[in-house]
Amino acid sequence: MSAPLPLYVPRLPARLSATRAYGDLVPDARRRVAPLWTLPPGTTTDAAQLRKAVRRAALVQRHSPAWLDAPYVDSRTGLPAALLSEVWAGSSLRTVTGPERPPEQQRSAIRSAVTGFGEIGIRVALPGGWDERSIDDTRRLLDALDHGVRRDLLLDLHAVPETRPDAGKEALRALDALLPLTAWNCVAVIAGGFPEDVSGIEVAGTDEAPRHELALWHEILANRPSYRELLRYGDYAPFAARSVAQEYRGGGGPPWGLLRYTTGRGYLLAKVPTRGDARAETIRAAARWITEQDDFRGPSAGAGERWLWDCARGEGSAGTGGAADWSRTAISQHLAHVVRQSTG
Repeated sequence: MSAPLPLYVPRLPARLSATRAYGDLVPDARRRVAPLWTLPPGTTTDAAQLRKAVRRAALVQRHSPAWLDAPYVDSRTGLPAALLSEVWAGSSLRTVTGPERPPEQQRSAIRSAVTGFGEIGIRVALPGGWDERSIDDTRRLLDALDHGVRRDLLLDLHAVPETRPDAGKEALRALDALLPLTAWNCVAVIAGGFPEDVSGIEVAGTDEAPRHELALWHEILANRPSYRELLRYGDYAPFAARSVAQEYRGGGGPPWGLLRYTTGRGYLLAKVPTRGDARAETIRAAARWITEQDDFRGPSAGAGERWLWDCARGEGSAGTGGAADWSRTAISQHLAHVVRQSTG
């Protein structure tokens, strides 16, 4: 039996901060969120690291379905077959492939879907615009599926900044072409509206950026109201779309990070130092700035809000966190907020 359809499909990297943030959600919210967990490049060249990342996502997702994608796996390593055979069948994670993937990856994904939950995610990527050739490629992939396998369309537009004003039209063209190809079980439109470049913000400075992905979602519904009941909203949480493909290289990281907070209209951004004598007081000042905004939902709204509230009112360096804590807080409050928006 097919699981209830989610309200929200964020594309998240299968990193510890993201899986912990998903785990921070209250049970009802977790049931409404079905992430497209994505294995980052750094996990896909080493079998041990790959399995560790997969186990992390599978553990947090054990009570509700979601997807797991490995788009950066190098087929020459032999890891895709091991991943698909060992992991998908033994968890609530659905396999994912796409029309542009190598044939061997498509075949492995299809076999895993048949022997597992009988469901497969078809991720159609539109990083630079809609390509009509995707229709035939997707049709061929669908033709290779057993009729009993449920098909989920994961339309991924990648980054949709202000400099890509036709992203909504591209999404509509893609949906109009792809929706008639089969009886889709679930259809999600995923887009990244978080700023790709925050270099203009000074350390200890603040800014607010519009949620371009939310504007695109409303454009789609306004132009195709008949799609409203079929489509599910998706994004990259409060992160740039390119971040899911970044490989963690260690070395201490940059000298700054971001505190982020999602509102109904945009993203509140505060750039904070990761080192230096004024680090703790600057982070607390940034947290105070967020918690004093009219859009702040209060410490009882969720784990992310509680962390910001406590940080803003603490003393010393304890409780000011680091990059992983800031990421976890940002994702946690964002996921909870989007769920509330979807049900309110």
